[in-house]
Amino acid sequence: HPPEQVISVINERVTRNSKTSAKELMGVSHYACYTSLLEPKNAKEAVKDECWILAMQEELEQFARNNVWELVPEPFSGNVIGTKWIFKNKTDEFGDVTQNKVRLVAQGYTQTQGIDFDETFAPVARLKSVCIFLTIACLMKFIIYQMDVKSAFLNEILHEEAYVKQPEGFKDPKNPNHVYRLKKALYGLKQAPRAWYELLTMYLLKKGLKRGGVDQTFIAHRTNEDLLAVQIYVDNIIFGSTSKKLVNHFVKLMSSEFEMSLVGELSYFLGLQVKQGKDSIFLHQGKYAKNLVK
Repeated sequence: HPPEQVISVINERVTRNSKTSAKELMGVSHYACYTSLLEPKNAKEAVKDECWILAMQEELEQFARNNVWELVPEPFSGNVIGTKWIFKNKTDEFGDVTQNKVRLVAQGYTQTQGIDFDETFAPVARLKSVCIFLTIACLMKFIIYQMDVKSAFLNEILHEEAYVKQPEGFKDPKNPNHVYRLKKALYGLKQAPRAWYELLTMYLLKKGLKRGGVDQTFIAHRTNEDLLAVQIYVDNIIFGSTSKKLVNHFVKLMSSEFEMSLVGELSYFLGLQVKQGKDSIFLHQGKYAKNLVK
């Protein structure tokens, strides 16, 4: 996001911008760092690129900060779930790479229902719901912002007993045959989306916000004169209000409980490029169309 659109930088060191002029660096150097344009197919390719190594280390640092797991001897009984590195370049509405995003995920397809997990269902916002949200914002003439929760699934305590293999390229040299016992949910686990949704919504409800009756991914807070509207799509959240004070309050509310990435005006969401005007919101898929004709 351009600096003038930024209303909060929760964790400056993870914010990346691959295209910044020398003049811009004078004022916003803390927003920028280098990124790789290539997407590795596996960990062996990734460890040859310093940018991706840093991204992988950053992911594991998130695990440590959230106390996600502990290294233990492999249990005699029980399923040990495999792990896999996922590499993806995050782009802006123009298709420029803004972040090298890494996820260490559990190979959840090896889980057994009733043993490794119970319930898995979690509501997800439909595209129609997002369009209705944009319509409300346009009619009420407020700016829509977006925020990402960093490693959202790592926040929820895991109630089931689960073990995963050590990640490729980062095995403990002293205990290479040990496994990790999970304390919190991991991306790829069958129960992870539900656990995250329940954690987030329960937190917001305790803070006085209300959940939609029909669309349970819609959260709102109304005062006598103003409205705060929030739409949840897993770890991506869009929100807006008729009051800037309520916007800042929501940002503070989220950042006090979860680690967030850059918060700024909505420009790209669910494959849609969004251009906000004073009295209108323009949606298009120019980036998608360009990729089709490549």
